[in-house]
Amino acid sequence: MLARVSNLYTAEATATGGRSGTTRSSDGRLDLNLSVPAGIGGDDGPGTNPEQLFAAGYAACFQGALGVAARRAKIALSDDSTVTARVGLQKSGLAFALDVELEGHFPGLTDEQALALMHAAHEVCPYSVATRGNVDVRLSVR
Repeated sequence: MLARVSNLYTAEATATGGRSGTTRSSDGRLDLNLSVPAGIGGDDGPGTNPEQLFAAGYAACFQGALGVAARRAKIALSDDSTVTARVGLQKSGLAFALDVELEGHFPGLTDEQALALMHAAHEVCPYSVATRGNVDVRLSVR
């Protein structure tokens, strides 16, 4: 467990109407319509959904954590390195659960180097810390 410190930053967003409503950040930079995917019984409308938002946030946060891990290991990451997050929604009895795969692409690194970097980033990424023990998160490289 991490020691408690003061927040460096707090994001705030409000949702209205659940999965088929809207969500908006307090500063207005994020203002999105939400739609329910057909795969879970929705109309597959033009809006995004919580799983896509989680995937986008996790991928961006993990990419940042990779930068930290690379600097600590004295490894130069290529500017075209990427992280793709795949977030699945699963039914578990009467509850629902998430399933995550994080796939890294690191030109110039061997698969062994890349995977070691992914594991190091997984230790410091706030999303990884928050989901540890609660969400199945798989790491892979391509």
